[in-house]
Order: sequence, then structure tokens, then C-alpha cells
Amino acid sequence: MAAPVSPVAITDLALVSGIGRSTAEVLAALDAGRSGLGPPPLSLPFTTLVGAVPGELPALAQAYRRYDTRLARIGMMALAEIEGGVRRAIVRFGASRIGVFIGTSTGGLDATEVAYGRWAETGALPGDFDIAKQHDFNALGELYARHLGIEGPVYVVSSACSSSGKVHASAMRMMRAGLIDAALVGGIDSLCRMTLHGFRGLGILSEAACKPFAQDRSGINIGEGAALMLLERDASDCDAWLLGVGESSDAYNMSSPEPSGRGAREAMERALAQAGKAASEVDLVIAHGTATSQNDQAESQAIVSALGTETKVISTKGYTGHQLGAAGATSAVFGVHMLRNQRIAASLGAEPRDPALGVNVVSEAVDANLSLVLANAFAFGGSNVCLAIGKRVPQ
Repeated sequence: MAAPVSPVAITDLALVSGIGRSTAEVLAALDAGRSGLGPPPLSLPFTTLVGAVPGELPALAQAYRRYDTRLARIGMMALAEIEGGVRRAIVRFGASRIGVFIGTSTGGLDATEVAYGRWAETGALPGDFDIAKQHDFNALGELYARHLGIEGPVYVVSSACSSSGKVHASAMRMMRAGLIDAALVGGIDSLCRMTLHGFRGLGILSEAACKPFAQDRSGINIGEGAALMLLERDASDCDAWLLGVGESSDAYNMSSPEPSGRGAREAMERALAQAGKAASEVDLVIAHGTATSQNDQAESQAIVSALGTETKVISTKGYTGHQLGAAGATSAVFGVHMLRNQRIAASLGAEPRDPALGVNVVSEAVDANLSLVLANAFAFGGSNVCLAIGKRVPQ
């Protein structure tokens, strides 16, 4: 196992999802146990529920109109809440000492779908379609850096559902290398037909609200949203810290998890090793918890193997749906919130529990003494990541 690394402070955060258009709305819904799953805003030839950001999305400023996609609009909504903190970091450290690391799975595919439809009908792409600034996954990182005036490293990671967890590892590595002092990290994904058709083609898209870790779980709901954090090297009065990030690749199958949960277990163990923490110190796991038969089985085995049967476990997919490239960052921000409130949110849909899984799923909100939370995100192809988040920096 690797030696512990220096923790980094989580000094600001932002959320947009199916349960709210702002951080305050999202966290209030989480605390109230209120789901954001509902009928899809897209025309589809099948039945499912999704976690769509409610209401109309604000248009981008005229200067950024070439970047206009549903993804960019959601991303800029979230950035508006954290922008003040980022600009203060720029003043403190300098524009060249700040990095931007964003994860996404869909990128601007909603705009590409519209453009393709026009091409199929007319033989020409729409005149306002810009493939480099709309379809290209790096466009959002470029937009953030341009808007904020950031001059440090900027890149977007797309490793399916682990994307926005893995960018936290990227930021920590950059800080340890002395290349940056702060980072804007997170993930954004938006709904599109390709994703919904794809998961239905795999036979794992649920027609009803998802039920992670429940005996009668029937598959996932897709969601959209954004989750952002500002990480800083030095903030002595901060109450939440990224202590470590564990990554692994089990390379078992293109779309199915390794059945024993080996890669998931390794990610959790490596996160704890970086954090300098023991398995017995983990108070809560915010699981990937997609509500598919295979994921919940493999992840449960990994949790039991790494942490035992007593550690409390929840999934938040029943609130937001599976946000794919934004899932890991959303779980991490939820973890910060629970640490600050000393309260575990309910795992919606977990009843009746599946006794074969053997994990201690929290199905009702409960007060708890929390000092260390793990947030899991696992992806197609066996890409796994786990974030270890602590209430205060270890002495």
C-alpha cells in the first residue's frame, strides 16, 4: 500500500441535479428524503424515470454562445455558486496556480443528436453547430477556464461513471507535484437519448424508481446534474478535507463489474492507505449503488471484504438517478454535507433489503457521529475510484 499523502481542503462546493437547481435546494431535498425522479423530458419509445434538472436552463452569455449545450448550461449554473470562491483563490495563488479538472460521460451529445437529426433530414449540419465547442468533451473545461481567467492545467476526464471521482486524484497529484495550489474539480452530465437507449439495450434501465440494495431492485434510472468542489492546498480553518483517493482497474468486462468486487475493494483500500486511515475508522460508505443486480452484489461483497458488515452504507441514486460522469463528485459533495450535519441521509428505495448482500444499508435518515466517509464510483471497463473525506485534517 502507498504511504499517506497530504490532505487537501474542500473550501467550497456546488450542486445542481434532479432534486434542485441550486446547492441549497439539492441539500434540502436530500435532508427531506425527497426524490427527484420523474418522467423524462425527452420523447422516448419506452417507459422509464429520470432525474432531470427542473425548469428551463439559463442561456449562456452571448460571448459563450458557441459552447451552448444542455451540459454547458448545467455546468454554468453550478459554477455561478462557486465562482466567488474560485476567484478568491485566483487572487490568493495566482491564475497560473489554479487547475480545472472536470469529469463527464456524455459531453455535449444532446447538441450532437440534434445536429445529426438535421443532417439526416437535410444532408447538412446546422449552421450554429460547433463540434469543437459543443460535442468535444474538453469544451466545458475550456469554457470554465476562459470564463474564470484560469491559466493553470485544464483537462476533462471521460472514464464513464468514475470520471468525476478520478479528477480528484488528478488534482491531488498536481498539488503533490507542486504544479498548482488549488483546483476546481467535479463532474457534469446531461440527459440525452443515446444514454437512455444504451442502458435500455443492456437490459438494466428500470421502468420504476430505482431501489439500490433492495431485494426487488430492477435496474437504474439515469440522471443529470453537476457537482463541483474547490480544493486548496492550505486552509487551516476548513471543516472538510479530501484525505485520499483510491483508484483501480479490474478490466473484467466492458459493462459488468468483476463479480467478487475485487477492483472496488482495491479502490477503497487504496483510498484508506492514502488517507492514513484504518478500515475500522470508516463511519459511512456512500456507495455507487446503481440498483442493478450485478453492481449491488459486487459492491456489497467489496464493502464486506474491505470494511466488514457493520459499516453504514447508503446509495443516493434514488434521489438524483445515476448521473454517470457527475455521479462520483455528487456523492463526494453529499459526503461533505453529511459530515458537516452529522446526519446520514436515507437510502431511498432500499426496502425490502436484500439479505443476501450482507451490508448495513441505512434506509431511514439518522443522526450519527461521522468523521470519515468513503464515496465510491465505479465504471464500465472496470474503472473504479473511491474518495476518502474527513471532517477535519489529521494532526
